[in-house]
Amino acid sequence: MKMKKWTYKGSLLLLLLGAIVFNSCENYIDIDEYVYDKTTIDTIFTSKTKTFEYIIGTAAILKNESNFVGDWDYRADFPSGMGSDEAIQPWVNWDHAGSCLVVDQVTARDTKNVNPWPDYYKGIRKANIILDRIDQNKELTDAEMRDYKGVAYFLRAYFYYSLVRLYGPVPVLPDKPFDTDASVESTSYERSSYEDCVEYICDNMEQAAQLLPRERSIAYQYMPTKGAAMAVIARMRLYAASPLYNGNQFYADWKRSDGTHFIPQTADPSKWGKAAAAFKRIIDLEKYELYTTPKIVNSRGTGTLPLPDTNDPNLKTANFPNGAADIDPYRSYKSIFDGSVTPESNPELIYFYNEANINNRFSFPSKQGGNSTLSVPKDVIDQFRMADGRLFSEATDEEKSWQAVGSGLTFSENYVLTAERARMDDNREPRYYASIGFNHCLWPGTAYTGSGSDVTNMNATYYYDGNARGSDMNYNRTGYTIRKWAHQEDNLDYWGKVKQKTYPVFRYAEVLMGYVEAMNEMEDSYNDEVTGITVTRDVSEMVKYFNQIRYRSGLPGISVAEASDYETMKNLIKHERQIEFFFEDHRYYDLRRWMDAPEVMSKPVTGLDVTARRAQRESFYTTKIWNTETAMKRVWNNKMYFFPISQNVLDKNGKLVQNPGWN
Repeated sequence: MKMKKWTYKGSLLLLLLGAIVFNSCENYIDIDEYVYDKTTIDTIFTSKTKTFEYIIGTAAILKNESNFVGDWDYRADFPSGMGSDEAIQPWVNWDHAGSCLVVDQVTARDTKNVNPWPDYYKGIRKANIILDRIDQNKELTDAEMRDYKGVAYFLRAYFYYSLVRLYGPVPVLPDKPFDTDASVESTSYERSSYEDCVEYICDNMEQAAQLLPRERSIAYQYMPTKGAAMAVIARMRLYAASPLYNGNQFYADWKRSDGTHFIPQTADPSKWGKAAAAFKRIIDLEKYELYTTPKIVNSRGTGTLPLPDTNDPNLKTANFPNGAADIDPYRSYKSIFDGSVTPESNPELIYFYNEANINNRFSFPSKQGGNSTLSVPKDVIDQFRMADGRLFSEATDEEKSWQAVGSGLTFSENYVLTAERARMDDNREPRYYASIGFNHCLWPGTAYTGSGSDVTNMNATYYYDGNARGSDMNYNRTGYTIRKWAHQEDNLDYWGKVKQKTYPVFRYAEVLMGYVEAMNEMEDSYNDEVTGITVTRDVSEMVKYFNQIRYRSGLPGISVAEASDYETMKNLIKHERQIEFFFEDHRYYDLRRWMDAPEVMSKPVTGLDVTARRAQRESFYTTKIWNTETAMKRVWNNKMYFFPISQNVLDKNGKLVQNPGWN
């Protein structure tokens, strides 16, 4: 069983929920059945323990957001993992809904197992019950009452937010829970407008933010805090300000029965101000910061890579956050994702999963228990910068060469660059080595405890006769894979071990990037009446916070001149989000809200020539367009801006209308 959020391990779980829940292989269903078999809804809210159990059961309905890739053992809960331009898989089936979407094989009658609608409305009803009945519980202290109510408001809003993110506008139901014997007709509602959904979500999250604690103990750190509620508000405001949802006349004919447009037809520039203020509010908490690790200096010459000479003198001379002189950029970024640091030691995490369902099997070489099929297109690879901040397109012909560097290099104590690596994979920014597996990339896999001699310290090769290939099906299609979620010690072999990963749903880097993006789009100053925060297109603020991301990555910062130009800054923001949040479930939604998806998703899949053998090295490093398999034949249709509502849902509610283009 893959553990869900808020299903705690060990003694805490036993204390709170009892062995019956711990031993279950289901999610919320078991908890529901246990509660209703042993008690009634009335007694749930007379017992502190039972109330908490009910809250945990409600939270467990949420899908695990880290499960966006899928596997043979469990299907992807979301289309977003494989539904953008970040990676491809050879399999187009129910396990990989995103792969099906990008080749137009998803339909309303076959949503490839992605149908959170029924469960999430069940979760909304349970949250409504909590808020309706919890005042009856006399066992709760005032602090517990505030916390439990805050969690319930958070959950109700989060269910709606999750629905809106995937489907667009959805029905906002009355807060009073329906009776269990209520008729289908009385519980059927048409969709609210997108703006109404946003305001409802933000209002509920605001109530949650006022009730939830600022801090939690380690034992309860996976539960939402004030910062988590504010993060949902900020992301929701950013989405609402974006072109897809703000004056998009593509949806001019899409209306409610009363004539209200589902998507507002007139752009409101003040929405960018609302978003900027929402992000600034989180910054002003002074609770979160970007995670960094100290610069490594040792006698072995394997310390932090020297920072390159650039046109930004602060990069090498100033300490973080004003430069990178005192940090190790590679480890600072990599440690967030590979299990190196525990959540309580990471001030960047705002809301997260304690056990990620990121499927590394598709990345790892076959001899380490993987199959290397998760393939990153060359177009994406080329977006990672050179070490000195230049675009890869600005590199010299020699720097882009297929020829081997000829000498190895170890940095950050344990990351090894082999001598056989191509020059095109050399001298790249630290996030490249933290995120990407490439030809002749070393996979240490030192957690292996068996007797095999070729399972550790693998110099992985993706040639046709390379050692990473498992079979005629299990091989990499582009010559690049994803290492972001792999620890240097991880080994998926039967005799290997894998570190537990933390999946960040919201991290502080998103707050900084969102704040900068919203400021860049502002036309006038904006004063938020709720918080009293005033924001403008402040160039110095944009440079300050954008450069924190850059410096943590070991890259030179941007200049005031660059930030002053709207179009330049807009392109810098989009590019930085693509790299900083690579394979973190952002790209799918970013491409849509910016309305860049038609152009990006219509591009052909590119990669190296993986049909070439080791003796054909130069041919291998030739960039090709690949369209030999179904998964590579991506198409874009404007209906894909929103995921289709399952026909089963529509059949149960005659007042619902399908998303445009899916009928």
